[in-house]
Amino acid sequence: MARTKEFDPDAALRAALELFWARGYEATAMSDLVEHLGIGRASLYATFGNKHELYLKALDRYAEERVPGMVEELSAPGPALPAVRALVRRFAAEAGSEEERLQGCFVTNSAAELAPHDPAVARRVELNWEHLETLLHATLVRARAQGELPPERDPRALARMLLVLIQGIRLVGKASTDPARVRDAAEQALALLD
Repeated sequence: MARTKEFDPDAALRAALELFWARGYEATAMSDLVEHLGIGRASLYATFGNKHELYLKALDRYAEERVPGMVEELSAPGPALPAVRALVRRFAAEAGSEEERLQGCFVTNSAAELAPHDPAVARRVELNWEHLETLLHATLVRARAQGELPPERDPRALARMLLVLIQGIRLVGKASTDPARVRDAAEQALALLD
């Protein structure tokens, strides 16, 4: 008869996500994961695979948790541009707050630390960025159709600019102690939507 797991895999994945997010991939040893998750090494390997596979699962979980909120935020009925502005301003405010600043965005952190030399992480980062760009594009198309954006504005180019801005805000916000830096950049970019 097979033994039942003595831990909650979902809670363990959440704990692994938090540890990787706080420390990064390279600075997190397998022994750190065993201690932080409170499960044995054999159970960890049997459930999640090696450290890299666990990291990928944590990155997937992070995206699964955040995408629905952005979809809801950007697809709410009514004027579209206020939703875009609110999203960008929220990212800037989070990047400027002490707690969020130190942790940053797990996708952005992964892009900086691993994506240049890890194809599996790079694919997940790219999928995350494509998803956000698609959400922004759809919202900006709606804004143009509703007369909020001039007809000559390119929703795809604006969505890409906002994606790059958001990722830059996340990266600069993590290292900068001046919240005005990211807030001012966000406001300048949002002025392009007028």
